[in-house]
Amino acid sequence: MEQQIIYNAGIYSRLSKDDINQGESSSIQTQKAMLTKFVQDNGWRVAAYYVDDGISGTTFERDGFKQMIEDI
Repeated sequence: MEQQIIYNAGIYSRLSKDDINQGESSSIQTQKAMLTKFVQDNGWRVAAYYVDDGISGTTFERDGFKQMIEDI
């Protein structure tokens, strides 16, 4: 019998500083929901969520991104 491999996935969501809102943006919540569904639909496991809300994608000085890279 073939052993099933279950992958751990890190979910990274980011929203540009141009779209900054009070608290966590609804767009971030939408990204998390869509990516979580994708992970679950493929039989994988969500290991962690990483979020950078209101930070430009033109820099790698983003706490969520740096934490994801460290965890990898």
